[in-house]
Amino acid sequence: MSDESSDHKQSRLFTTEDGDFDEDRAKADALPVEDGEVVDTGELADHQRYVEERGIYDERNRVNDLTGREWKFATKSVIPEQYPPALQHDLRSEHGGQKPPRLCLALIQRFSKAGDRVLDPFAGVGGTLLGASLAEYEGTGRRDAVGFERNDRWIDVYETVLERENADREARGEGPLAAQELRHGDCADLVEDVETDGVDFLLTDVPYWDMDKVEQTRNEAATRDSKLGDFDDDDRQTKADWLEEMEAKFAQFRRVLKPDGYVAVFIGDMYREQSYNMLSAALADRIEAAGYTMKANLVWYDPSKDLHVYGYPFSFVPSMVHQNILVFRND
Repeated sequence: MSDESSDHKQSRLFTTEDGDFDEDRAKADALPVEDGEVVDTGELADHQRYVEERGIYDERNRVNDLTGREWKFATKSVIPEQYPPALQHDLRSEHGGQKPPRLCLALIQRFSKAGDRVLDPFAGVGGTLLGASLAEYEGTGRRDAVGFERNDRWIDVYETVLERENADREARGEGPLAAQELRHGDCADLVEDVETDGVDFLLTDVPYWDMDKVEQTRNEAATRDSKLGDFDDDDRQTKADWLEEMEAKFAQFRRVLKPDGYVAVFIGDMYREQSYNMLSAALADRIEAAGYTMKANLVWYDPSKDLHVYGYPFSFVPSMVHQNILVFRND
């Protein structure tokens, strides 16, 4: 059949009364549809295959397991999503800097493939590890993950979360989340035991100076002080020292990250002493100095964040409802 007659047949079978393409009808007839067009799977290139309900996957994809359609949305620079409290959130929220496991899952989906190994050198209560396990059921396949954490309390929290969550999942008839490896100690020491090029993706939320030693408190004033204390407090690490330490540690991580492997780093900016402190830019410079190439700055905007009246009526002070996710590649 000629191309012209094929086009005519497609138009005749899958158009509305107004002559527009009827995507719902095509899907109802179990025909693959991509970007509003019926996919002729017989004309796909050898490196392409159609994945039902997901689109066309290119076997040359070395970054992740996403189809072209999924890739398009994954490259959006803003993630405007509220991740509801889940996976024993009440327990995990004891850690002041915990990240939603499903946000970690979304990043793992973007920058790794099923079966890859993910490293979180500042693991906290294990959001990255939980995200890697969730990928078995809510993504393209489970990733193996290893985390480093020097606070015993957070390791205990992760293990308790996994135990309780799997009990809840069993009660719902769902499969268990795989236990990932969370090692106790300083990342500078533990990374030496990881084989060269043994990690495919590094995802982490870097600690602010000595924040990993500070437990969240229900006292609002004390919480604000613990999170936003001055870098130059006599009892705390200075900003310069913190940046120096981050550069040194990320330089260490390069050995274990495979060539062309990606790094994603959570970092929030701060407003201190009537000035906006762009920690993300300062940290990005130091990670690049450690040998990585910066590829993107993703912004996670959380619509659920509470707003407060800051500065009114004398000065504009921002309500911080976003975090930066710095993305690098180990070129």
